[in-house]
Amino acid sequence: MTTQTQHVDHELIRAATEVARTRCRGDNHTMAAAARARDGRIVTAVNAYHFTGGPCAELVLIGAAAAQGAYELDTIVAVGDRDRGVVPPCGRCRQVLLDYFPALKVIVGKDDRIRTVPITDLLPESYVWADHQLEAE
Repeated sequence: MTTQTQHVDHELIRAATEVARTRCRGDNHTMAAAARARDGRIVTAVNAYHFTGGPCAELVLIGAAAAQGAYELDTIVAVGDRDRGVVPPCGRCRQVLLDYFPALKVIVGKDDRIRTVPITDLLPESYVWADHQLEAE
């Protein structure tokens, strides 16, 4: 683990916090995510909880970003509703984010310990799906 910290994008945290405050209602939508695309745009999303599973806010955000033509994300953050603040991505989201965006930065931590780290720091010794695909002939 490199524990290399980088600039914290507070505008991104504010965007996710605003979405969590205004769009997360009840038990179906409890998390919001915001990501900055490489072109500077901010994309937001909320989770879609369902008893059968349902995608986390970070996964919904990947689809929302693609629908808006933002295929390269630079930084992402997730925020919980009811003023829970920044919440780190779950294991499944860490793996998917790594596979889609290997250079992605993730905002994690609480209060005065908020920091930005590479996705690879959240998955040391990780399995990278693309590294294990056979070349098409």
